[in-house]
Amino acid sequence: MPEAFEQDYPLQQLKQVTKSLNSGQFVQVRRMLAKTAPCDTALLLESSPHKIRTLLWQLVDPDVQGDVLEELSEDVRLGIIAQMEPRHIAAATEDMSHDDLGEVLRSLPDTVYKDVVSAMDSQDRERATQALSYQERSAGALMNTDTVTIRPDVTIDVVLRYLRLRGELPEGTDDLYVVDKHNCFIGAMSLTTLLTNSPDKIIRDLMDEDCESILISMDETDVAQLFERHNWISAPVVDDNDHLLGRITIDDIVDVIREDAEHSLLSLAGLDDEEDTFAPVLKSSKKRSIWLGVNLLTALLAAIVASFFESTLAILPILAVLNGIVPSMGGVAGSQTLTLVIRGIAVGHINQTNQRFLLFKELAIGAINGIVWSILIAGVVAIWQWDFKLGGVLAFAMFMNLVAAGIAGASIPLLLKKMKIDPALAGSVVLTTVTDIVGIFAFLGTATWLLV
Repeated sequence: MPEAFEQDYPLQQLKQVTKSLNSGQFVQVRRMLAKTAPCDTALLLESSPHKIRTLLWQLVDPDVQGDVLEELSEDVRLGIIAQMEPRHIAAATEDMSHDDLGEVLRSLPDTVYKDVVSAMDSQDRERATQALSYQERSAGALMNTDTVTIRPDVTIDVVLRYLRLRGELPEGTDDLYVVDKHNCFIGAMSLTTLLTNSPDKIIRDLMDEDCESILISMDETDVAQLFERHNWISAPVVDDNDHLLGRITIDDIVDVIREDAEHSLLSLAGLDDEEDTFAPVLKSSKKRSIWLGVNLLTALLAAIVASFFESTLAILPILAVLNGIVPSMGGVAGSQTLTLVIRGIAVGHINQTNQRFLLFKELAIGAINGIVWSILIAGVVAIWQWDFKLGGVLAFAMFMNLVAAGIAGASIPLLLKKMKIDPALAGSVVLTTVTDIVGIFAFLGTATWLLV
């Protein structure tokens, strides 16, 4: 009986491999890797520090290196490929599927790519050219060309004999695609229908003529949403003239959904979703410094606004103590709205027809929160400092900033999307700038007007 897979199996394996490497038992590690699935080997490499990863890759069987490369994140894959000679990269990509080949080749630096293509034979070079002819992050880039096609005027018996002659079906096959003599897609025939009907029935009478196809130029996120909405396992890909070019399978869509989720999560912190967790210190520091620099500039901008009220702060030092409350509350409220709107954009819930309703909704939420929390903070400050006018100033600033945070959190992602800027990457920086400036100006400006 096969052993049940345990959730912490990769962790246990990493401990065993690390222990064996530290003791110099390289032959044992090679044997362990030979028994490990490519996806688990990829996880092992991604979970290992740089030096151990280099040793592990040297012990991976060259015959499965291509399968492992397919499973690696881009940053880790580039680091490993940098250690390989072009002829070895070409050999590793020899049996890759169409979509995985394109993904690996796109991640290569131009100089390395040229050397790798030169090392390929003519057939693989043609496959590489075709794989790279489609736009990145499109249906074409996700597509596999290993489709099984049949004609509409044949019987089920003819199709079954044809499948027996083939010997095997492409992985993830649930439908056979029906095409005419010009290879135009006209319908699909599920394997279930094929196996449960009489052998003498004609394909045309049983095929699904309403089967939806995917245009090759469609964005991969839109493709993923179609798969999610219709619960597809696979879907045909066609060109503008309905010629069948290939198919997309659910395993590739799972990768797209995971990558989009990671991108949205990490971009909010200014991080690259493909960043290697165990990358060298200087490399990681360089990547993160860019957004730290941007955040520093926005903080300086808020500080400049506060500097306009130096005289006010000198007269009423208590304002310096309370000054951080309003921007902080606005930042949290705005981040909540920003995250929900970015998610709504990502899953396709937000469009031109409901944007105005969304803005009014977030305005109303900001106003309600503003009233509740401004009354609360006004009461606390009035009792604490026994100064009801100061409490009122803080309440007004809190209300204004929470309203501004709601509007900004909803509108910033929509505006960035129209400008073709990633809302997940730039939204939080813009939002923080807005809430800081509005909060500081509303509080110190009102205090200067009423208290000084």
